[in-house]
Amino acid sequence: MSAAWPVFLQGLALSLGLIVAIGAQNAFVLRQGLRREHVGSVVVFCAVADAALITAGVLGMAQALGNSPGLARALALAGAAFLAVYGWRALRRARNPERLTASDTGASISRAAALAQAAAFTLLNPHVYLDTVLLVGSIGAQQPAALRGWFVAGASTASLLWFGLLGFGARWMAPWFARPKAWQVLDALIGVTMWLLAALLLRHALANL
Repeated sequence: MSAAWPVFLQGLALSLGLIVAIGAQNAFVLRQGLRREHVGSVVVFCAVADAALITAGVLGMAQALGNSPGLARALALAGAAFLAVYGWRALRRARNPERLTASDTGASISRAAALAQAAAFTLLNPHVYLDTVLLVGSIGAQQPAALRGWFVAGASTASLLWFGLLGFGARWMAPWFARPKAWQVLDALIGVTMWLLAALLLRHALANL
């Protein structure tokens, strides 16, 4: 159990770092929260979709890397490089912060329409597959087999917490999300976190040489 929590927290931090961003999906969840319209359905869909993609990525990568330590090392090095660049970009965004805004006006939509839009914002975004299936999957697959479930649980918990915060806390959080200073602080934290995870991944890759 003592080894499980660091793996859980690694998955949590990695997923939060990738998901906390200004984008169409987050703006849509925030909008539904402001309108108090089908919030639970939208939050659950986005969180479950992320969890399914993360699980598929970890399991698929684990199978692919099982008999190929060279490929595992290459993916670890590539992942470390990606996280380092992502962290640098987050720190650069912190110097020129933007804001996440969403209007609570407009025509009401049905639950089916809300879920269809959530699916489009989630599954038609190519970056979601790069983030969840390839990057998170390859990092999770390199955890010991007994701890991969903890990594998936941590990463999936991050999605549920974030989307729940956006949707159910929209009325309270919207003014905060609309402040560039808030995103400046968030991006700075994300940048540092990504660099720490990159260093851990690099150490793991080099330890297997």
